[in-house]
Amino acid sequence: MPKKLSLLIIVTLICTTVSAQIVNVESLRKVTDTVKWSGFVSLDVSLIKNKNDIFKIVNRTHVQYSTERHLVLLINDLNLQQLASQKFVNRGIQHLRYNYKFHPRITWEAFVQTQYDPVSNISFRGLAGTGPRFKILPSEKHRFYLGTLLMYEYEKTEEFDERVTQSDFRGSMYASVNFYPSNQVSIISTTYYQPRIDAFNDYRISNETSLVFTIFKDLGFKSTFSLLFDSFPAAGIPETQYEWTNGLAYSF
Repeated sequence: MPKKLSLLIIVTLICTTVSAQIVNVESLRKVTDTVKWSGFVSLDVSLIKNKNDIFKIVNRTHVQYSTERHLVLLINDLNLQQLASQKFVNRGIQHLRYNYKFHPRITWEAFVQTQYDPVSNISFRGLAGTGPRFKILPSEKHRFYLGTLLMYEYEKTEEFDERVTQSDFRGSMYASVNFYPSNQVSIISTTYYQPRIDAFNDYRISNETSLVFTIFKDLGFKSTFSLLFDSFPAAGIPETQYEWTNGLAYSF
């Protein structure tokens, strides 16, 4: 499978939903002993349904630096949204991740992330986490990954015209199934389960499924559907939200 197409698919999983704190980075690694810089920029158009009907335009930038065992990646996701024909609002995510591969099938990862999302009443959410990632099935046509992390979450939300602050530890377990039917087409589906450590009835479950195919050598089209269930969302926000994103990405 082309390396740049792998890069496009995996980073799509990082950015398409507000709950995605786990980054699938195994396919980002280059099979080489030399240092590599790479990345992509993309422009997406989305139709979202939660408590509002939302039209969204998203610009994403990804840059990574990798060696045989080490990988550092930076994601910047900025978007402009229009809520039910009303005013436009901004939403953003910044994500920094480090991976160390100490075994052909085991990688240790650590990350920090910040985000703001007025549509979901999130004034600020900060995350920091670490844990192992396992490559269970490493074949060329099918891949299967499991990960389990512990993360700290600090969040400020707007509820009933008041600012509510919370800080918790959460588990973050995920399974990712990757299909590569051809060199031009890829399908990846990842499911997350994120319970609060001291209250397992407070949890999030989300699934992200992406279809990506190449148009030209460095240009791809991607379509991603994301579904989120949050047992304790911010006041006024539904427990279940979904998002369908389509767009183009140029890799370098």
